Amino acid sequence: MSYVKANSILPEELIKEIQQYIQGETIYIPKEKSSYQKWGSSSGARKAIAERNASIKNAYKDGFSIDDLAEEYYLSVDTIKKIIYSS
Repeated sequence: MSYVKANSILPEELIKEIQQYIQGETIYIPKEKSSYQKWGSSSGARKAIAERNASIKNAYKDGFSIDDLAEEYYLSVDTIKKIIYSS
């Protein structure tokens, strides 16, 4: 998160209105809910994990054991079970 000076982006009358409530402090103005993105959607992490999980499910269907999959993917046995048994 970067900081931007209010003088460079806000109209003077809006700055004066805000100064009635707060002066000389840093405030955070959140995004609108409509512009939120789910975790990992912009970096591709969400897609990569979905592909990994599909690969784990397919390998299990092909006969790999849960212990083998845990070792191959560096995940715990419990995590592999959650992936396999999820819908």
